[in-house]
Amino acid sequence: MAGKATVIEVGDLEVRVSNPDRVYFPELGATKLDLVRYYLAVGDGIVRALRERPCMLHRFPDGLAGEKVHQKRVPNGAPPWLETVRVTFPRYNRHADEVCVTKPADVIWAVQMSTVEFHPWNSRRADVERPDEWRIDLDPMPDCPFGTVRRVAGVVHEVLDELGITGYPKTSGGRGLHVYVRIAPRWGFAEVRRAALAFAREVERRAPDDVTTTWWRKDRDPGSLFVDYNQNARDHTIASAYSVRGVPAATVSTPVRWDEIADVEPMELTIRTVPARYAELGDLHADIDDQEFSLETLLEWADRDERAGLSGPNSPE
Repeated sequence: MAGKATVIEVGDLEVRVSNPDRVYFPELGATKLDLVRYYLAVGDGIVRALRERPCMLHRFPDGLAGEKVHQKRVPNGAPPWLETVRVTFPRYNRHADEVCVTKPADVIWAVQMSTVEFHPWNSRRADVERPDEWRIDLDPMPDCPFGTVRRVAGVVHEVLDELGITGYPKTSGGRGLHVYVRIAPRWGFAEVRRAALAFAREVERRAPDDVTTTWWRKDRDPGSLFVDYNQNARDHTIASAYSVRGVPAATVSTPVRWDEIADVEPMELTIRTVPARYAELGDLHADIDDQEFSLETLLEWADRDERAGLSGPNSPE
């Protein structure tokens, strides 16, 4: 049963956490308070991953057994110190004031609001229309083993090295891997997505037996790995580094070193194990903001592909 509320001190702020004993993850017996403690343990890392970005919250008001709520708008009654950023949705002629994390207390407030997963945009509030993050999503199809994901990650690393670009890998918290690259905020979403497709096609050329860029799921080999370039489209989000995933095992989307990918077991990275790893290794993405890279070469590849008769991005945005 859920217990009385408790007050958590986060920096110089206090966050009241109601129902701290409510079990969120039955497989581990982990509670809402355990989730709070996890996010406090990786505080600098999760704030770095979310800082200044519009963020959609995946909330589970009744734990994982209940309904998942995709929360874009900050609800009424949020504390005055919580910061937001307004984003527009032209297709629907609407806007939303989304959470904009700048400090650990913002994260803990979101957990108090039953948030498990944090899904930030790849742009920041200074200019939400110009991404500063290119996301490489290695998304295995149902029959694709993790060994294939490991092999393709090696190809991704190889191509990034040839481009002179530093990528920061992390587990997805599921069966895939993500690689993040800081880019100069010079291009809009359409161009970043176009560059991401050109990169995906180069990976596909080098690993044709493993990789597909075919957009429609029904047309893909179920044993292949899809390099999901569309995660760079406007208003598309994926779980951030250090975000817990809303699955019974309470896995975490965890930064890893390139040399760990050969041995990493994503299902072992959970709210029970990641805090000790973080205490030992620190944030493996700590220097991600130290450099930003250009997409010019990738956009030249996109031009080349289109001249060769390959279509542009072939999925709806």
